[in-house]
Amino acid sequence: MLKRIATAVVLIPIVLALVLRAPVWALALIVGAVALLTIHEFLKLTEFYGVEPMEWPTYMFAALVFLVLAVNGGTPLASTGRFLVTLAFAAALAPFIFLTRAMRGDDLRAGYPAAAVSVFAFGYIALPMAMLVQLRQQWAGAFYLLYLLLVVWAGDIFAYFVGKSIGRHLMSPRISPKKTWEGAVASVIASVAVGCLLFRYAEPISSTLLRWRLIEPRDGLFGLEQPAMGPVIALTIVLNIAAQLGDLVESLIKRGAGVKDSGALLPGHGGMLDRIDALLFAAPVLWYYAAWRVMQ
Repeated sequence: MLKRIATAVVLIPIVLALVLRAPVWALALIVGAVALLTIHEFLKLTEFYGVEPMEWPTYMFAALVFLVLAVNGGTPLASTGRFLVTLAFAAALAPFIFLTRAMRGDDLRAGYPAAAVSVFAFGYIALPMAMLVQLRQQWAGAFYLLYLLLVVWAGDIFAYFVGKSIGRHLMSPRISPKKTWEGAVASVIASVAVGCLLFRYAEPISSTLLRWRLIEPRDGLFGLEQPAMGPVIALTIVLNIAAQLGDLVESLIKRGAGVKDSGALLPGHGGMLDRIDALLFAAPVLWYYAAWRVMQ
């Protein structure tokens, strides 16, 4: 428990500083590095399923996406439409690239599973992480990223402590024996409370961050830009459910592999995939909402 808290105390300020202040190119490179570490852990997990993954082709293809984001951070590619076209092209190209690479293998029976794992790693990890970077480029992007992180973290914390203290009804004992419905409900309530507070005080929060030079004017939420509270509550509930499903899906992968953690990179927390599993499902939801809001 002490290791878990100490790691969180160290990492949370660093993550928030990067999200709020780092230029887009730097954020793209850092998020890309996190994505590659996560993909590495995921590919190692697939070995327990009897698959020999294509490690370097997967790393290189995923890294290329974040390199493009870093290079084009201030150009028209940063627009939502062009980003979507670029990501769609990369997703469509991925199966052809990895299946073509599989043709060079000695065991043809191993080619398709290896290619399928690489395509899944790209869609499961690289694409949602790229959406986090592009979300930062959108109007009020830093505020929305702050909102995403805080509601996911709040939900995770309350699910853990409430489930551990008063949880009695197991949610999915075969996949995650410690998760309870009491913890899940507490998670939703905590996320909604944090989300509502953030948007209720969005203008003073944004003004304070601007005054401390942690954000630029376009990265905050001011005046009439604030959405009504009803949509905020609905969005936060959907984000929380997506985050909890992301956690359960990663538990499914680990349970099938017969391991407790995806890695040992973060003391008390396991691996990188253990830390960002909820974001992998929640990030696309918020990215879509932010993109839809801009296009209205």
